[in-house]
Amino acid sequence: MTAAIGTEPAVGAPSGRPGLARRLLRRPLAAGALLYLVAIVVLAVCAPILAPHGPQESDLAHVLATPSADHWLGTDSLGRDITSRLMYGARPALIGVLVTVVVAAAIAIPIGLAAALAGVADRIVSPLVDLLMSIPAIVVLLMVLATFDQSLVAAMAALGVLTAPGLVRVVRAAALMVAGEPYVAAARVYGFGRFAIALRHVLPRIVGPVLVNLSLVAATALLTETGLNFLGLGVHLPEASWGGMVADASAVMNQQNWMLVPTGAVIACTVIALVLFGDGIRDATAEGWARPVAPARTKRSRDTVKGVRPARRGAGAAPADRPPILLRVDGLTVAFPGADGRPVPVVQDVSFELGAGQTLGIVGESGCGKTMTGRALLGLLPEGARVTGGSILVNGADATAMSRRERAGLRGSTIAFVSQEPMAALDPLFTVGAHIAEAVRTHTGAGRAQARERAVRLLGRVRLPDPDRVAKMYPHQLSGGMAQRVAIALALAGGPKLLIADEPTTALDVTVQAEILRLLGTLRRETGMAILLISHDWGAVSELCERTLVMYAGQVVESGPTATIITAPEHPYSEGLLAANPQLGTPGTALRVMPGGVPSPGEWPPGCHFAARCPYVMDECTAHPIAMAGTAEHAGRCLRVAPSPKIEARP
Repeated sequence: MTAAIGTEPAVGAPSGRPGLARRLLRRPLAAGALLYLVAIVVLAVCAPILAPHGPQESDLAHVLATPSADHWLGTDSLGRDITSRLMYGARPALIGVLVTVVVAAAIAIPIGLAAALAGVADRIVSPLVDLLMSIPAIVVLLMVLATFDQSLVAAMAALGVLTAPGLVRVVRAAALMVAGEPYVAAARVYGFGRFAIALRHVLPRIVGPVLVNLSLVAATALLTETGLNFLGLGVHLPEASWGGMVADASAVMNQQNWMLVPTGAVIACTVIALVLFGDGIRDATAEGWARPVAPARTKRSRDTVKGVRPARRGAGAAPADRPPILLRVDGLTVAFPGADGRPVPVVQDVSFELGAGQTLGIVGESGCGKTMTGRALLGLLPEGARVTGGSILVNGADATAMSRRERAGLRGSTIAFVSQEPMAALDPLFTVGAHIAEAVRTHTGAGRAQARERAVRLLGRVRLPDPDRVAKMYPHQLSGGMAQRVAIALALAGGPKLLIADEPTTALDVTVQAEILRLLGTLRRETGMAILLISHDWGAVSELCERTLVMYAGQVVESGPTATIITAPEHPYSEGLLAANPQLGTPGTALRVMPGGVPSPGEWPPGCHFAARCPYVMDECTAHPIAMAGTAEHAGRCLRVAPSPKIEARP
């Protein structure tokens, strides 16, 4: 079925996603806030070198002076340079902010995660948080200052403790939403402990709201530190501090108003910069889940690159009238580590190809390796699973040889995915339009307004009535059919060339199933994308797919045109599936059900995997592995299929 590849041009691997810093700098407000904060830190750290005057140096000839060449921002009531004192005064302000944020985060994040993931901890944490939030902060700060000889560090650490309960609530609420996701439940089934789940699965998803709230804590800490110094309770005079400078300026307002302007402006701008920087970090972090594929580049033929072996099926190149090959899978084998440390295959020697605009179905019972094959194509195998053999070529680039970042660049922009549970792809905190607009911005770099317009157009493309109204709805307001259409629209946001649909109609009623299948067919014709449909439903496959792979116990046991397999199957397993399908049965006649079940990985027999259930089994079937036989057009893994010179048998 897989043709030899000769000198077919191919595209290279994607260049990968830009880093966090680059995504942050693409946001003007966040980039400006970052540059401002960096400048403040540099001026504070390098104040002894950069300051034009000492912080206590007086120029009695120019008291309360306005800006001049000698004093860029003027002088205070003692003739001290305001520019220099602002630079030195930034030191205690930044230290106070840092101490408060570190203490609040160190307390709130682990406690909030524990409360969300452990019911016992939640019963203790929630009442304690309510109690701590009722304590008056100013009273505690005054007590700490009195106890620790007006130590600013001690006061700001106490402020971190006092602000932590509010942050605990934010972390707990965000983590509770993520803890109910299917992938978190799956992690528990896999045996991960609470610490691993919190660190690897929950915390990355809630980093956005946590960072935003930490930026607010930082702004509050700065204002509190300034207020304490304004009252003379922090930095001891005559040391420079922003709060102390505000106090000096307020004392001489009747004589000169200028002194308050630079000091107040620096404090206000720093507070605003902290908040904008937090927002920017949140947005840049959220954007990092996918990137578009880089422009194509020419590559040598597959036979001469990285020592990849030539295709084993077919000798010639694809005919000129066939569409270009988008996906070529050759000898794919996926395995999990076994109890003895040796790999246990769950997908074995799977080969097929899919051209642009074509449709291919993968059919089989549960446990046959259909979904694992699809996850291997996406690069989203479960923990522990890995590709141990074969290759996956996407537009000629070997995905199995790509880095994790390059592989992630394929998802969404080249290969998209639609699951049987659309709600798993939708965050309940955001509207439908926000979901799709964010994906559009991520893959295309469009502005917010353009992304919103594109989101509405995509909702219209998937045949949702009144797409403007649907864009404003939340996931819980959608029916099953609407949610599946939204999931398809979300998958189309990056303009993918291949759509992998894993049982997309299983959870829907019969009428909606037919509508979704017709929609997928229409989208294929309109966009030219290829579709790989994973299903156990012959009716869905026959309606949508031109060709079909039948999989059993990790192997492809038959491949060919869908209509040919349905009318003249060559493998006994295909016969059994078709005979048990109600849509293909005869009214009044009992369906024939195959005995037994699919053997588990690690229990596959050395010969034909279907031998224990096959009505035609012979001694030769269990003696050795069975090769694919037949033609490149229609082949089967069965001794009853006569070998053909058009296809090379292989174990």
